[in-house]
Amino acid sequence: MEPDTCSAKGCQAPAAWQLLWNNPKLHTPERRKVWLACEDHRQSLADFLGARSFLKDVVPHGTTDQPDQPDQPEPPDQPPAD
Repeated sequence: MEPDTCSAKGCQAPAAWQLLWNNPKLHTPERRKVWLACEDHRQSLADFLGARSFLKDVVPHGTTDQPDQPDQPEPPDQPPAD
């Protein structure tokens, strides 16, 4: 089984963090989507989600039970790679 990788565009680094988020226009308040982040992209992905008021929490990878699988960012809200 391959390790989970960072959700930043083009990054293949191992995931160290889970960024839990939801878009209130699309998701119920209790639903949490997940982006994975490596150490290098944790802040830029959190900033991207935070600027849109989507970010709910950041936790170490593997510490939460979530119903959704980690998401790869989708256009047009795809975060930039550093």
